[in-house]
Amino acid sequence: MFCGLRGIISMLVQKGNDAGKESGENLRRKELLYDLMLILAGNAVLAIGVGVFILPANILSGGVAGIAVALEPFLHISPNVMINFLTVGLFLLGSLFLGKKFALHTVLSTMFYPLFLGVVTYFTQEQSVSESPLLNSIYAGVFVGIGVGLVFRSGASSGGMDIPPLIINKYTGIPLPTLVLITDGLTVCLGILAYDLEAALIGLVSVYVSSMMIDKVITIGGHDAKNVMIISNHYEAITSSIYTNLNRGATIIEATGGYTQTKRPMIMVVLSKKQLPALKRMIAHIDPEAFVVVSETTEVQGEGFSYQEEM
Repeated sequence: MFCGLRGIISMLVQKGNDAGKESGENLRRKELLYDLMLILAGNAVLAIGVGVFILPANILSGGVAGIAVALEPFLHISPNVMINFLTVGLFLLGSLFLGKKFALHTVLSTMFYPLFLGVVTYFTQEQSVSESPLLNSIYAGVFVGIGVGLVFRSGASSGGMDIPPLIINKYTGIPLPTLVLITDGLTVCLGILAYDLEAALIGLVSVYVSSMMIDKVITIGGHDAKNVMIISNHYEAITSSIYTNLNRGATIIEATGGYTQTKRPMIMVVLSKKQLPALKRMIAHIDPEAFVVVSETTEVQGEGFSYQEEM
Protein backbone atom coordinates (compact mmCIF):
# COMPACT_ATOMS: atom_id res chain seq x y z
CA MET A 1 0.00 0.00 0.00
CA PHE A 2 2.80 2.39 0.91
CA CYS A 3 4.55 1.64 -2.37
CA GLY A 4 1.35 2.46 -4.24
CA LEU A 5 0.96 5.71 -2.28
CA ARG A 6 4.52 6.72 -3.03
CA GLY A 7 3.91 5.98 -6.69
CA ILE A 8 0.80 8.19 -6.74
CA ILE A 9 2.65 11.03 -4.96
CA SER A 10 5.57 10.70 -7.37
CA MET A 11 3.19 10.81 -10.34
CA LEU A 12 1.45 13.92 -9.01
CA VAL A 13 4.79 15.64 -8.40
CA GLN A 14 5.93 14.73 -11.93
CA LYS A 15 2.69 16.11 -13.37
CA GLY A 16 3.21 19.30 -11.40
CA ASN A 17 6.74 19.63 -12.73
CA ASP A 18 5.53 18.98 -16.28
CA ALA A 19 2.77 21.56 -15.85
CA GLY A 20 5.33 24.05 -14.59
CA LYS A 21 7.58 23.39 -17.58
CA GLU A 22 4.63 23.77 -19.97
CA SER A 23 3.64 27.01 -18.25
CA GLY A 24 7.19 28.33 -18.57
CA GLU A 25 7.34 27.35 -22.23
CA ASN A 26 3.98 29.03 -22.89
CA LEU A 27 5.24 32.18 -21.18
CA ARG A 28 8.39 32.19 -23.32
CA ARG A 29 6.30 31.71 -26.46
CA LYS A 30 4.07 34.63 -25.51
CA GLU A 31 7.10 36.82 -24.80
CA LEU A 32 8.65 35.88 -28.14
CA LEU A 33 5.39 36.59 -29.98
CA TYR A 34 5.08 39.93 -28.17
CA ASP A 35 8.64 40.87 -29.14
CA LEU A 36 7.99 39.94 -32.78
CA MET A 37 4.82 42.07 -32.81
CA LEU A 38 6.77 45.02 -31.41
CA ILE A 39 9.47 44.61 -34.05
CA LEU A 40 6.98 44.45 -36.92
CA ALA A 41 4.87 47.34 -35.62
CA GLY A 42 7.95 49.45 -34.94
CA ASN A 43 9.38 48.95 -38.40
CA ALA A 44 6.01 49.71 -39.99
CA VAL A 45 5.71 53.01 -38.09
CA LEU A 46 9.35 53.83 -38.86
CA ALA A 47 8.72 53.22 -42.57
CA ILE A 48 5.76 55.61 -42.45
CA GLY A 49 7.91 58.31 -40.88
CA VAL A 50 10.63 57.91 -43.50
CA GLY A 51 8.43 57.31 -46.54
CA VAL A 52 5.77 59.93 -45.83
CA PHE A 53 7.78 62.77 -44.30
CA ILE A 54 11.57 62.39 -44.65
CA LEU A 55 12.09 61.25 -48.23
CA PRO A 56 9.47 63.41 -49.99
CA ALA A 57 10.55 66.57 -48.14
CA ASN A 58 14.30 65.79 -48.18
CA ILE A 59 14.56 66.16 -44.42
CA LEU A 60 18.15 65.88 -43.25
CA SER A 61 17.53 63.44 -40.42
CA GLY A 62 19.93 61.17 -38.58
CA GLY A 63 20.72 57.55 -39.32
CA VAL A 64 22.72 55.63 -41.89
CA ALA A 65 20.95 57.33 -44.79
CA GLY A 66 21.95 60.76 -43.50
CA ILE A 67 25.59 59.71 -43.19
CA ALA A 68 25.60 58.18 -46.68
CA VAL A 69 24.10 61.28 -48.29
CA ALA A 70 26.44 63.62 -46.41
CA LEU A 71 29.58 61.66 -47.31
CA GLU A 72 28.74 61.06 -50.97
CA PRO A 73 30.14 64.42 -52.25
CA PHE A 74 33.43 63.76 -50.48
CA LEU A 75 33.97 60.01 -50.92
CA HIS A 76 32.15 59.78 -54.26
CA ILE A 77 30.55 56.50 -53.17
CA SER A 78 26.95 55.81 -54.09
CA PRO A 79 24.63 56.36 -51.09
CA ASN A 80 23.07 52.95 -51.70
CA VAL A 81 26.47 51.25 -51.54
CA MET A 82 27.39 53.24 -48.43
CA ILE A 83 24.07 52.40 -46.75
CA ASN A 84 24.50 48.68 -47.46
CA PHE A 85 28.11 48.73 -46.25
CA LEU A 86 27.26 50.56 -43.02
CA THR A 87 24.16 48.44 -42.37
CA VAL A 88 26.06 45.16 -42.69
CA GLY A 89 29.07 46.43 -40.73
CA LEU A 90 26.94 47.77 -37.87
CA PHE A 91 24.84 44.60 -37.81
CA LEU A 92 27.99 42.49 -37.36
CA LEU A 93 29.21 44.87 -34.66
CA GLY A 94 25.89 44.65 -32.84
CA SER A 95 25.82 40.85 -33.09
CA LEU A 96 29.29 40.72 -31.53
CA PHE A 97 28.55 42.97 -28.55
CA LEU A 98 24.80 42.52 -27.96
CA GLY A 99 24.28 38.79 -28.39
CA LYS A 100 22.39 36.24 -30.47
CA LYS A 101 18.87 37.40 -29.52
CA PHE A 102 19.71 40.91 -30.65
CA ALA A 103 21.15 39.56 -33.91
CA LEU A 104 17.99 37.54 -34.60
CA HIS A 105 15.70 40.49 -33.92
CA THR A 106 17.82 42.86 -35.96
CA VAL A 107 17.79 40.45 -38.89
CA LEU A 108 13.98 40.64 -38.79
CA SER A 109 14.13 44.44 -38.84
CA THR A 110 16.63 44.34 -41.70
CA MET A 111 14.24 42.13 -43.67
CA PHE A 112 10.91 43.84 -42.96
CA TYR A 113 11.88 47.51 -42.87
CA PRO A 114 12.81 47.73 -46.60
CA LEU A 115 9.58 45.86 -47.41
CA PHE A 116 7.42 48.25 -45.40
CA LEU A 117 9.27 51.27 -46.77
CA GLY A 118 8.76 50.03 -50.33
CA VAL A 119 5.01 49.70 -49.74
CA VAL A 120 4.79 53.18 -48.20
CA THR A 121 6.77 54.88 -50.97
CA TYR A 122 4.69 53.04 -53.60
CA PHE A 123 1.51 54.65 -52.29
CA THR A 124 2.98 58.09 -51.53
CA GLN A 125 4.93 58.33 -54.82
CA GLU A 126 7.32 60.58 -52.84
CA GLN A 127 4.67 63.31 -52.68
CA SER A 128 5.14 65.52 -49.62
CA VAL A 129 2.21 65.72 -47.19
CA SER A 130 2.99 69.33 -46.31
CA GLU A 131 4.85 72.15 -48.02
CA SER A 132 6.32 73.18 -44.67
CA PRO A 133 9.74 71.60 -44.01
CA LEU A 134 9.31 72.26 -40.28
CA LEU A 135 6.00 70.35 -40.08
CA ASN A 136 7.49 67.47 -42.04
CA SER A 137 10.48 67.43 -39.71
CA ILE A 138 8.32 67.40 -36.57
CA TYR A 139 6.04 64.62 -37.74
CA ALA A 140 8.98 62.66 -39.08
CA GLY A 141 10.46 62.78 -35.58
CA VAL A 142 7.18 61.62 -34.03
CA PHE A 143 6.78 58.59 -36.29
CA VAL A 144 10.46 57.64 -36.34
CA GLY A 145 10.68 57.98 -32.54
CA ILE A 146 7.61 55.80 -31.96
CA GLY A 147 8.86 53.19 -34.42
CA VAL A 148 12.38 53.00 -33.02
CA GLY A 149 11.04 53.03 -29.45
CA LEU A 150 8.77 50.05 -30.14
CA VAL A 151 11.70 48.12 -31.59
CA PHE A 152 13.91 49.05 -28.61
CA ARG A 153 11.25 47.73 -26.19
CA SER A 154 11.70 44.27 -27.70
CA GLY A 155 15.44 44.39 -26.98
CA ALA A 156 16.18 44.62 -30.69
CA SER A 157 17.22 47.35 -33.09
CA SER A 158 15.90 48.69 -36.36
CA GLY A 159 19.50 48.47 -37.56
CA GLY A 160 21.91 51.09 -38.79
CA MET A 161 22.81 53.91 -36.44
CA ASP A 162 20.58 52.53 -33.65
CA ILE A 163 23.29 49.99 -32.90
CA PRO A 164 26.13 52.22 -31.58
CA PRO A 165 23.85 53.81 -28.92
CA LEU A 166 22.72 50.33 -27.80
CA ILE A 167 26.32 49.17 -27.43
CA ILE A 168 27.39 52.30 -25.53
CA ASN A 169 24.29 52.07 -23.30
CA LYS A 170 25.13 48.46 -22.40
CA TYR A 171 28.64 49.26 -21.20
CA THR A 172 28.22 52.78 -19.79
CA GLY A 173 24.62 53.00 -18.57
CA ILE A 174 24.12 56.35 -20.32
CA PRO A 175 20.37 56.71 -21.10
CA LEU A 176 19.53 55.32 -24.53
CA PRO A 177 17.45 58.33 -25.73
CA THR A 178 20.37 60.64 -24.88
CA LEU A 179 22.77 58.52 -26.93
CA VAL A 180 20.37 58.40 -29.87
CA LEU A 181 19.99 62.19 -29.70
CA ILE A 182 23.77 62.70 -29.68
CA THR A 183 24.39 60.22 -32.52
CA ASP A 184 21.67 61.61 -34.78
CA GLY A 185 22.64 65.17 -33.91
CA LEU A 186 26.22 64.54 -35.02
CA THR A 187 24.91 62.91 -38.19
CA VAL A 188 22.80 65.97 -39.02
CA CYS A 189 25.69 68.32 -38.26
CA LEU A 190 27.80 66.32 -40.70
CA GLY A 191 25.19 67.19 -43.30
CA ILE A 192 26.06 70.88 -42.97
CA LEU A 193 29.15 70.17 -45.04
CA ALA A 194 26.95 68.97 -47.92
CA TYR A 195 23.80 71.06 -47.29
CA ASP A 196 23.14 74.51 -45.91
CA LEU A 197 22.75 75.39 -42.23
CA GLU A 198 18.97 75.83 -42.46
CA ALA A 199 18.48 72.25 -43.68
CA ALA A 200 20.63 70.97 -40.82
CA LEU A 201 18.70 73.00 -38.24
CA ILE A 202 15.39 71.64 -39.54
CA GLY A 203 16.88 68.14 -39.36
CA LEU A 204 17.88 68.70 -35.73
CA VAL A 205 14.23 69.40 -34.89
CA SER A 206 13.33 65.95 -36.21
CA VAL A 207 16.17 64.38 -34.23
CA TYR A 208 15.08 66.07 -30.98
CA VAL A 209 11.42 65.11 -31.37
CA SER A 210 12.44 61.55 -32.23
CA SER A 211 14.57 61.29 -29.08
CA MET A 212 11.68 62.50 -26.91
CA MET A 213 9.28 60.00 -28.44
CA ILE A 214 11.75 57.14 -27.97
CA ASP A 215 11.98 58.03 -24.28
CA LYS A 216 8.18 58.10 -23.93
CA VAL A 217 7.68 54.78 -25.72
CA ILE A 218 10.42 52.97 -23.79
CA THR A 219 8.98 54.02 -20.41
CA ILE A 220 5.31 53.53 -21.32
CA GLY A 221 3.46 51.33 -18.84
CA GLY A 222 5.42 52.69 -15.88
CA HIS A 223 4.59 55.64 -13.65
CA ASP A 224 6.38 58.95 -13.26
CA ALA A 225 6.93 59.52 -9.56
CA LYS A 226 9.01 61.37 -6.99
CA ASN A 227 11.69 59.83 -4.79
CA VAL A 228 11.97 61.76 -1.52
CA MET A 229 14.80 61.47 1.01
CA ILE A 230 14.10 62.92 4.49
CA ILE A 231 16.53 63.37 7.39
CA SER A 232 14.84 64.45 10.59
CA ASN A 233 15.05 63.93 14.36
CA HIS A 234 11.30 63.26 14.20
CA TYR A 235 11.57 60.50 11.63
CA GLU A 236 9.19 58.20 13.53
CA ALA A 237 6.38 60.76 13.46
CA ILE A 238 6.99 61.54 9.79
CA THR A 239 7.04 57.84 8.86
CA SER A 240 3.81 57.23 10.77
CA SER A 241 2.16 60.17 9.04
CA ILE A 242 3.26 58.86 5.62
CA TYR A 243 1.58 55.53 6.39
CA THR A 244 -1.59 57.11 7.78
CA ASN A 245 -2.18 60.15 5.57
CA LEU A 246 -0.57 59.19 2.26
CA ASN A 247 -1.07 55.41 2.35
CA ARG A 248 2.51 54.93 1.19
CA GLY A 249 5.28 52.73 2.51
CA ALA A 250 8.67 54.06 3.54
CA THR A 251 12.17 52.70 4.02
CA ILE A 252 14.47 53.68 6.87
CA ILE A 253 18.10 53.89 5.78
CA GLU A 254 21.02 54.39 8.15
CA ALA A 255 22.89 57.47 6.91
CA THR A 256 26.24 58.81 8.11
CA GLY A 257 27.14 62.48 8.05
CA GLY A 258 30.22 63.14 5.93
CA TYR A 259 31.67 65.78 8.28
CA THR A 260 30.41 64.74 11.72
CA GLN A 261 30.36 60.97 11.05
CA THR A 262 27.15 60.92 13.07
CA LYS A 263 24.75 58.11 12.21
CA ARG A 264 21.15 59.19 11.65
CA PRO A 265 18.09 57.47 10.17
CA MET A 266 16.95 58.66 6.74
CA ILE A 267 13.49 58.09 5.33
CA MET A 268 13.10 57.14 1.67
CA VAL A 269 9.61 57.28 0.20
CA VAL A 270 8.43 57.01 -3.41
CA LEU A 271 5.10 58.63 -4.20
CA SER A 272 3.10 60.05 -7.08
CA LYS A 273 3.66 63.64 -8.16
CA LYS A 274 0.25 64.75 -6.92
CA GLN A 275 1.09 63.50 -3.40
CA LEU A 276 4.28 65.57 -3.13
CA PRO A 277 2.65 68.85 -1.96
CA ALA A 278 0.80 67.00 0.83
CA LEU A 279 4.06 65.36 1.94
CA LYS A 280 5.90 68.69 2.01
CA ARG A 281 3.16 70.31 4.10
CA MET A 282 3.16 67.35 6.48
CA ILE A 283 6.96 67.49 6.95
CA ALA A 284 6.85 71.26 7.52
CA HIS A 285 4.20 70.76 10.21
CA ILE A 286 6.09 67.99 12.04
CA ASP A 287 9.68 69.24 11.64
CA PRO A 288 10.36 72.55 9.85
CA GLU A 289 14.10 71.85 10.18
CA ALA A 290 13.99 68.54 8.31
CA PHE A 291 16.43 68.06 5.43
CA VAL A 292 14.48 67.00 2.33
CA VAL A 293 15.75 65.97 -1.12
CA VAL A 294 13.29 65.40 -3.97
CA SER A 295 14.33 63.68 -7.21
CA GLU A 296 12.59 62.52 -10.37
CA THR A 297 11.87 58.82 -10.80
CA THR A 298 11.34 57.84 -14.42
CA GLU A 299 9.58 54.53 -13.78
CA VAL A 300 8.17 52.71 -10.77
CA GLN A 301 6.61 49.25 -10.63
CA GLY A 302 5.47 47.17 -7.71
CA GLU A 303 3.06 47.41 -4.80
CA GLY A 304 1.31 50.77 -4.77
CA PHE A 305 2.37 51.53 -8.36
CA SER A 306 0.52 48.90 -10.38
CA TYR A 307 -0.46 49.27 -14.00
CA GLN A 308 -4.10 49.65 -13.00
CA GLU A 309 -3.65 52.34 -10.38
CA GLU A 310 -4.60 55.81 -11.47
CA MET A 311 -1.75 58.11 -10.52
